[in-house]
Amino acid sequence: MATTETLIAKINNGDNKAFRELYGTDPAELKRNAKRYAGLLKMFNKEFGKKDVDFYSSPGRTEIGGNHTDHNWGRVLAGAVNLDNVAVAGKNNTNTIRIFSEGYPKFIVDLSSLKPVKSERFSSAALVRGICSRFKELGYAIGGFDACIDGGVPKGSGLSSSASFEVLIGAILDQLFNKGKVDPIRNAIIGQYSENNYFGKPCGLMDQTACAMGGLITIDFKDPSKPVVKKVNFDFVATGFSLVITDTGGNHADLNDEYASLPIDMKAVAAELGAKVLRQVSIEQVLQIIPKIRKKVGDRAILRAIHFQGDNQRVVDEVAALEKNNFKAFLGMVVDSGYSSYMYNQNIYPVNNIREQGVSLALALSELVLKGHGAWRVHGGGFAGTIQAFVPKKLLKKYITTIEHVYGKGSCRTLFIRHQGAGKVKL
Repeated sequence: MATTETLIAKINNGDNKAFRELYGTDPAELKRNAKRYAGLLKMFNKEFGKKDVDFYSSPGRTEIGGNHTDHNWGRVLAGAVNLDNVAVAGKNNTNTIRIFSEGYPKFIVDLSSLKPVKSERFSSAALVRGICSRFKELGYAIGGFDACIDGGVPKGSGLSSSASFEVLIGAILDQLFNKGKVDPIRNAIIGQYSENNYFGKPCGLMDQTACAMGGLITIDFKDPSKPVVKKVNFDFVATGFSLVITDTGGNHADLNDEYASLPIDMKAVAAELGAKVLRQVSIEQVLQIIPKIRKKVGDRAILRAIHFQGDNQRVVDEVAALEKNNFKAFLGMVVDSGYSSYMYNQNIYPVNNIREQGVSLALALSELVLKGHGAWRVHGGGFAGTIQAFVPKKLLKKYITTIEHVYGKGSCRTLFIRHQGAGKVKL
């Protein structure tokens, strides 16, 4: 733990090793984050008073392969990005957790009761209570702390702001009360548990794992209690392509029913084959049973099952292509994944609002600029929010100009894969 004065000195206006690892080498970006950290300290002192504290960072994540495969125990390819949620936190020697974030009301979680609270559903307080409950159930220590958080992973951006927040809270509890004993995968599983059982969203485990682990990783959820995580050795920077995430202006906040329909549809098809999830069946089995189940489960469920089988195998092929340094083949598979999400998985726009198709339009514009030269696909949960594109340097300016002409200046974010997962910032 460190004093405010010590931390300000270590931040050194962004000129430090920790910041370069988290945010790159652009001087303007380093200074922006230094100002951000200093502002968090000022906010903390105002809200909670001066005390010994530390900084914590948790990245957002980009889903590169495997769209909606994780909740049916499939494979994914994902990476942590250089947009992050940052917290300054310290023990308060009480039995309550107090959290303040700029632009949001302060909330308090009383640790004397860790059961789900109905009125907290879909709130940050529910996530914190659920994480603490699971920590305690698993034999880890919990306790009261104060924290101020800067949400640098935009809400509704498709970069998993909620998962980043969850593993950030887990990292704080781990460092303050458990001496770093909670490994990243366990932290991710705890975050997912809280989101499923306290927040009320039936998410998979990809987002939390990517945020907690950091780097470029592939995850196999065949046994969801013990996901197999493998680092992928590939240097995106060397390709000359930029990873561009575009915020189309949609918001995920009112789409819980749409997201819930995806695993429900997929599992309905699996159930007709005597399985729990689609990972336990083959595409041949799905095709064989179609005539018998169309009326019962509906055609959309069958199409989503076809998407799962295709994208689950595509992850294996994408990883193999990257490991062989065959970037052209990888780009082709990214486009194929995007088409599959649009045609089969049908998570590009909500069915109850067909007039607003921000994601569809962004994909169309991307194809007009990048066809034959790059790749584009829906990013994350879908229905609203973001798309992802791999853009060659020669087309980067044209691509951003084309997209921002429609979605506004700043809607495109040029990102990189960061190596650090959720944890304490070691200044």
